Amino acid sequence: MSGTVPCGDSPCIGETALVKVGLLHPGEMGAALGAVLRDRGHDALWASRGRSDATANRAEQAGLLDAGDAEELCRRCDVVISVCPPHAALDVARSAAGFAGIYIDANAVSPETSREIGSLLDRFVDGGIIGPPPRESATTRLYLAGADARPTAELFSGSIVDARVVSDQPGSASALKMSYASWTKGSSALLLAARALAQAEGVEEALLEEWELSLPDLEERSVTASRSALRKGWRWVGEMNEIANSYASAGLPDGFHRAAAEIYRRASGEPDREAPVERVLAGIRETGDRQGFR
Repeated sequence: MSGTVPCGDSPCIGETALVKVGLLHPGEMGAALGAVLRDRGHDALWASRGRSDATANRAEQAGLLDAGDAEELCRRCDVVISVCPPHAALDVARSAAGFAGIYIDANAVSPETSREIGSLLDRFVDGGIIGPPPRESATTRLYLAGADARPTAELFSGSIVDARVVSDQPGSASALKMSYASWTKGSSALLLAARALAQAEGVEEALLEEWELSLPDLEERSVTASRSALRKGWRWVGEMNEIANSYASAGLPDGFHRAAAEIYRRASGEPDREAPVERVLAGIRETGDRQGFR
C-alpha cells in the first residue's frame, strides 16, 4: 500500500505508519470507526460473505474495501477490529484464529469474556467504546488495554475518536465499559420497568404527574429509552448479561442486570415513532400477563 511503513513479518504501528485495518463485522459503530481510520489514511477493509444488504450499504458509504471473507481479511490486514453484538464476540474471534497481527475486541463484553477472547490470539487488545458512532469530535471514546494498547491508540491519533489507554492488562477496558453501561443502560431499563409497573397497577398518570413535580426529566427520558429499546434492545440483552457476569465475577449481586436483560428482550421490536412508549410497555407487560402476573 502506498505510504505504508515497512514492518517485516509483524505489524508496526506508529504516528507515521499507515496500515491495513479490517473490521469484523461493521454495523453502525464499526462502519463509522472504519470511516475514521480511512480518513486517517489507513486502508479499511471488511468481509462481505454472509452479511446483509444493510451491512453492505453501510460499508460502501464508509468507503470500506471488501476482502470477501474473514479469512482473506485476516490475511491482508495488519490490524483487525471486532465490533459486533456481545453474544457473537467469541465466535467472531474464533473466525480470526491464527491471525498474527493485532486483534482488537471492541465489544461490550465482561472482563472474563475479554480475557477468554485474548487467549485465542497472539496479539490482543481489549477495547471498550463509550459514546455514539463517531461523527464529530468529543463524542466517542475508545478505551484500550493490553500490551499493544498504546500503538493501537496511535491509529486514531488526530482523529475525532478519543482513544485512551487504561492499562496494559486485558480486561481493564471491558471492566470500564461494563461499569459505565451498567448505569446508563441499566437505569434506562429500570425506568421502563417502573413505568410498566405503574401502568399495570393503573397509576401511570399519577406517576407522570409526580415525575413532573419532583423529577421533571424522567418522562422524556422514558420516551427516549423506549425508542432506544425498540431499535437496540435485542443487542442490549447480551450486554446486560455480560454486565451481570461482570458483577458476579466481582462477588457483587448480579440479579438486577439479569432482569434488565429480560426487560430489553421484551421491549425490543420494530421502531415506532408515533407511540414508542406504548409499544415498549405493552411488550414488557405481555409476557408477565401470560405468566399470570396481573
